[in-house]
Amino acid sequence: MDETNDLMRQRKEKLNEIRDAGIDPYPHKYEPTHTTQGIHEKYQDVNDTPDEKNRVTIAGRIMTKRDHGKSSFAHLQDSTGRIQVYVRRDGVGPDSYLIYRRFDVGDIIGVSGVVFRTRTGELTINVDTVKLLSKSIRPLPEKWHGLTDKQTRYRQRYADLIMNPEVKEVFLKRTQIVQAIRDMLNEQDFSEVETPILQPIYGGASARPFTTYHKTLDQPLYLRIANELYLKRLIVGGYDKVYEFSRDFRNEGMDRDHNPEFTMLELYQAYADYIDVMKLTENLIANTVEKIHGTTKITYQGQQLDFSPPWQRMTMIESIKEHSSFNPETLSEDELYSKAVQAGIELDGNESKGQIIAELFDTFVEDKLIQPTFIYDYPIEVSPFAKKKPENPEFVERFEFFIAGMELGNAFSELNDPIDQRQRFLEQAANLAKGDDEAFMVDEDFLRALEYGMPPTGGLGIGIDRLTMLLTDQYSIRDVILFPQMRPEN
Repeated sequence: MDETNDLMRQRKEKLNEIRDAGIDPYPHKYEPTHTTQGIHEKYQDVNDTPDEKNRVTIAGRIMTKRDHGKSSFAHLQDSTGRIQVYVRRDGVGPDSYLIYRRFDVGDIIGVSGVVFRTRTGELTINVDTVKLLSKSIRPLPEKWHGLTDKQTRYRQRYADLIMNPEVKEVFLKRTQIVQAIRDMLNEQDFSEVETPILQPIYGGASARPFTTYHKTLDQPLYLRIANELYLKRLIVGGYDKVYEFSRDFRNEGMDRDHNPEFTMLELYQAYADYIDVMKLTENLIANTVEKIHGTTKITYQGQQLDFSPPWQRMTMIESIKEHSSFNPETLSEDELYSKAVQAGIELDGNESKGQIIAELFDTFVEDKLIQPTFIYDYPIEVSPFAKKKPENPEFVERFEFFIAGMELGNAFSELNDPIDQRQRFLEQAANLAKGDDEAFMVDEDFLRALEYGMPPTGGLGIGIDRLTMLLTDQYSIRDVILFPQMRPEN
């Protein structure tokens, strides 16, 4: 820290010297004619003789700087890459060169000059005009080795992006992933909409909400844990196909695939069921993977994944039978409880048979689902918004899909019976009263909407952060969120 403070003091002295010379170290505007990538592409055939027809103007951050008396080499980095610049006292003039000598690694400058190749073959700009655009008073971290400490990288993403250009590639790819999904849904006549983030009643998922307060309305409000109930209101109102990329907030723990603020894609299609949504899901994801990688086969953390449809399909019961030594269908609730306890699952004794089955799935099956797999037909107790299966009302028409041992999405044949929905709301409210802080309240307005009539509907939610992890080969969700939530720095 003392070394950093000393360097900052030196830089502030240079800043004052530049100002004393009548130069604004933070000017308002600059107009580059090229990017570094554009120069590399356009001028790859230039030789070692500067030619005025190869004149360019660029702006960027100084990443290296080597002064040699009356000349200097530096590398400038812009949003597309790096290029070397050659600054000579005779080229820019003695006054400008004197100011240039006060520039440091990290400063942002603009240069004009002619592109040529050095004797070593490196594409370089022979500079005749140089201008300071932003004086950096804090030295860049880890000058020679990049920013390597994970916690510092997450806290100072701005420095991470400067020092580790490959990080920006991850986020550029994230943008492409979202765009590929948006393009396909728009082609299929889905309408993108926006729904409230601040909600008077939270719902649509089992999660603990963040609570705030609106002074004018004199009432508590909640950051949404899901946008499901508002999107289904739109289906009631006459939309046939809707989707939203939503920022959701859940007041829960943080780990490699959980962040309290995250991005979901939710979509709803009238007159469809969960089988239709399965087909939509595998085609949507496969199309996105191919758009990003040019193939449906990729590697994630050393595992080969094949997204080509059709994906594997198993009921929850079938998957437990396949990956454990017992059949949940033949066991009583007490026997299932014993199996769960033997497996090390923490239970409080109040769980229903369906809740225990879901816990057994999480323990015995989830991390074994490497290739894209649909797990469908869930216990009704863990699925308050899905339609019952007509032939077995203890289960509902719901699926989740798993890849590389992670759950990436959740879908239902949506419950549209207002009487059944009211009963399930009441059961959730009873659980909330008993202290289950992930249960939710009765939403009378949503019930009123259902009472007007909602057509048969299939719904889907996909975790965009986790999908980005897969398609960019990142281990942690923090590596695909620009500014992940962190503990206090001190």
